[in-house]
Amino acid sequence: MSKIGILGGTFNPIHNGHILLAKYCKSELGLDRVLLIPTYSPPHKANDDLENEIDRLNMCRIVCDKLEGFEVSDIEIKRKGKSYSYQTLTSLKEKYPDDELFFIMGADMFLSLDKWKNPDIIFKKASMIVVPRDTLDVGELENYYKNVIAPMGAKAYILSNSVLQVSSTYIRENIENYNIIKDLIDSRVYHYIISNKLYRK
Repeated sequence: MSKIGILGGTFNPIHNGHILLAKYCKSELGLDRVLLIPTYSPPHKANDDLENEIDRLNMCRIVCDKLEGFEVSDIEIKRKGKSYSYQTLTSLKEKYPDDELFFIMGADMFLSLDKWKNPDIIFKKASMIVVPRDTLDVGELENYYKNVIAPMGAKAYILSNSVLQVSSTYIRENIENYNIIKDLIDSRVYHYIISNKLYRK
């Protein structure tokens, strides 16, 4: 049985904060691999800065190609439209019935889990790995887990350290100046963005 981490997001674009987050969770929980799952961008998207799903998928593949134990899944892109986490985790559990799934998330997402669509299904399909924004978060996260979602059947691992906070918006706004963002983004992703004229105003 393998332990598989699941990290979803727009990855618009994927940056070093995403990778550090995934590596930290992989190390702490002894995950065998991590799946990055870019979200689909519907035709009438509300966010005009959201690049098309194929480019975001390609940028994730560029990064994961050089990282052992990292893979990219197009499961939500193939589904098209709005994807709920319970749907994605159900599909992944059908694909990997003998493996243990770990849903990676930050503090803000975790603290709203009881309000998500079909949280009971989410809790049956995967354990949560929660990374705090800072150490002050940990007590709040543990209280929420113990008092709100553990009684609903959730299993969560709340990690003790935060990771590098990187803003995709900041990267997009400074995409023309590599010196400003060079420590925040993979150079191969940057060259892909420039070559394909992404995030142009």
